[in-house]
Amino acid sequence: MKAVQKPARSTTATDTTSERFTDEERAAMKERAREVRTSARRGSRAGKAAEDEAAVLAKIAEMQESDRVMAERIHAVVKASAPDLAPKLWYGMPAYAVDGKVVCFFQSAEKFKARYATLGFSDKANLDEGAMWPTSYALREVTAADEARIGALVQQAVR
Repeated sequence: MKAVQKPARSTTATDTTSERFTDEERAAMKERAREVRTSARRGSRAGKAAEDEAAVLAKIAEMQESDRVMAERIHAVVKASAPDLAPKLWYGMPAYAVDGKVVCFFQSAEKFKARYATLGFSDKANLDEGAMWPTSYALREVTAADEARIGALVQQAVR
């Protein structure tokens, strides 16, 4: 009798996407998809900008107190330092963009169950300094000195 050879097992990776992302990360991706769909349905730019800022302020108001206080202060600093940046939601968090491209964003500690909140800058930000520079900052509180530093970073980012 002839032995039957079984097919070799595939060595390609199986889809374990659901195991790679946390529930919080999956929720943020779903929120981003909703943001994109909502943005595509909107009409005039002037109305869109007002709706985007209202959405950002509503999202900030939903945050737990420690994150909300920092997000409100960062929102005020960004608006004062770079009035051309447009507030918008990005993965369910407040972000600030030029021509629709996010330059900086705030990520609450609560959202990803982290020890600290984050102020981050995208690759659209002009923060280049030599061969290496920071693109995000951990925040446990925002002091007056921090506000000045954030304002300077935001101004540099939009140059």
